[in-house]
Amino acid sequence: MPKKFLTVNDVARLLGVSPLTVRNWDQKGKLRAYRNPVNNYRMYKIEEVEAILKQIEHSKDGYSPVKIKIESE
Repeated sequence: MPKKFLTVNDVARLLGVSPLTVRNWDQKGKLRAYRNPVNNYRMYKIEEVEAILKQIEHSKDGYSPVKIKIESE
């Protein structure tokens, strides 16, 4: 079964930021965390992280600052 969620450290590694930055984005509402029911750790949907990666890649092409937007369901 494929993995559906990533940990804070996984997201930080993928995006090239620190885990503290990922947690700050969560607090500011730029990234939505889900909680693991067993240990209450933050978990992030792979689809949402992929959307952020696309935004970062798109901003590299146009020299504009990255503004993270998460689509609400």
